[in-house]
Amino acid sequence: MSALRILVVEDEMMIAMMIEDMLEDLGHEVVGVAQSLNSAMAMAEDKAGQYDVAILDINLAGEQSFPVAQRLMDQGVPFMFATGYGALGVEERFRSVFTLNKPFQQEELSKAVSKAANAA
Repeated sequence: MSALRILVVEDEMMIAMMIEDMLEDLGHEVVGVAQSLNSAMAMAEDKAGQYDVAILDINLAGEQSFPVAQRLMDQGVPFMFATGYGALGVEERFRSVFTLNKPFQQEELSKAVSKAANAA
């Protein structure tokens, strides 16, 4: 798989850093890390066209990332969820979006990013 530019939306700094390290080890470029719903919405607008795929945690400090998911869907940007809630935590309208269960290994992340990028 060729290198992708990826937006990471994750509110827990240590997990965000781990995901960023894994993605860079896989040869991808992380173009931004958003840790709140507001910053994720802003990045979805400001960095539109600068990333190929997005990884969204569902719970962002008590707020859900579904508005970001809708924005990305409207823009035609492929994305995936990475969550400890599993597919049951995903709103019905996003059930077709790939969901990676936390915790995960680098190999699982690699396959999930590829699947998300190819789903566009």
